[in-house]
Amino acid sequence: MSDKIPLGVLREQIFAIPDATVYAVLDGASVPELPQMLARWQIESVCLLRGELEPDVAQAAPYLAVFQPETPFAEWVLSEGWGKHWGIFAVSNANFRALRQHFRTFLMVYTPEGKPVYFRYYDPRVLRVYLPTCNAKELRIVFSPVLRYIAEDEDPMVLLKFWSDGPQCGSERVRLMRNVAQQPK
Repeated sequence: MSDKIPLGVLREQIFAIPDATVYAVLDGASVPELPQMLARWQIESVCLLRGELEPDVAQAAPYLAVFQPETPFAEWVLSEGWGKHWGIFAVSNANFRALRQHFRTFLMVYTPEGKPVYFRYYDPRVLRVYLPTCNAKELRIVFSPVLRYIAEDEDPMVLLKFWSDGPQCGSERVRLMRNVAQQPK
């Protein structure tokens, strides 16, 4: 089996919920030239850090972007970034402003000693470990306007879906294969 990601299957999984909007939360520290690429393709997007930022901070900051199928931006993110922990996807019926506010609320968390630290939930390596540990209250906060989170697994041929299932985090591992006759590695 080829290790090439089947982009059609990946797109089908990301855009599987009809009439919902897909948002990408991308990590400028992982995505080369992210602010410039968002501007180049005129993507509706916003930096999740507030205020006037130094250029190096703005370059490495997380960004929320509307993610639409069949666009050059989506093609770039999926073909170049999948498997490289560029970010996560959130599927929602909420508008852009509500999602921006939501994702800004938990950028900063506190250690047990009360020290503020950045919470890099938008890194799929963090999200896929964090969500299954959430209690019911945390799930309500994290999923408030989000129907589903989608992230890459350690194996980039596996897509992870997470949703709120009452007091638990529901999840599904989806092997990205072109056809069902292929067997996992």
